[in-house]
Amino acid sequence: MDIIEKNLYFNEDLLPSRSMSENGELYPNAPIFYTYEDYCKFSDEHRREIIGGVAHLMSPSSNIIEHQTVSVNLIYKFKEYLKDKKYQILHAPFDVRLPKEGETKNTASNVVQPDIFIVCDKDKLDKRSCFGSPDLIIEILAPTTRKRDLTEKFDLYQQNGVLEYWVVDAFHQTIDRFSFDKNTGKYKSAEYFDRNDTISPSIFPYLAIKLEDVFPLIEYDE
Repeated sequence: MDIIEKNLYFNEDLLPSRSMSENGELYPNAPIFYTYEDYCKFSDEHRREIIGGVAHLMSPSSNIIEHQTVSVNLIYKFKEYLKDKKYQILHAPFDVRLPKEGETKNTASNVVQPDIFIVCDKDKLDKRSCFGSPDLIIEILAPTTRKRDLTEKFDLYQQNGVLEYWVVDAFHQTIDRFSFDKNTGKYKSAEYFDRNDTISPSIFPYLAIKLEDVFPLIEYDE
């Protein structure tokens, strides 16, 4: 179950200055607004993402075998292609901080953990996270994250100029690819790929990925 954490694990010490008046008093109905600094203070076992200052619990996919198989196969294809190149492929759980204008590394109010992402500028990386937009992000849909991946994260990645966003449906074995149009500042209409197709990332046009190698036929007991 995906839960917006406005009322979970409430801790006034984690309320940032935005929730307070100028003299430091809490507003009566102030929303909980999290930043990366607050995010780092969570000490329980739950994984979270923060979008627009709102924390979301992350639940594992119910289709674990399909999700993991597709993730591993995609990572392998990219790693083989990138092994002699100065680009970095990373995967969850690894933080991506997408700051709004004026936000710093610690005050960033958007912290996500994409399933897979590629960074061409390694200066954006430190030991814990990527600060700034990856060049390509891949999200593998799960029942608990589908809506957020298709709406809030879509908007977030578009606003931050992520050059390419893939939405992977492991169950139906399809990929919707969104390419960023620098002239409009928005994503172009989705390009649709299924298991019979070959996909080439726009940032790596010489990489041809046969999706029959990504979406294998899986037989397993219920």
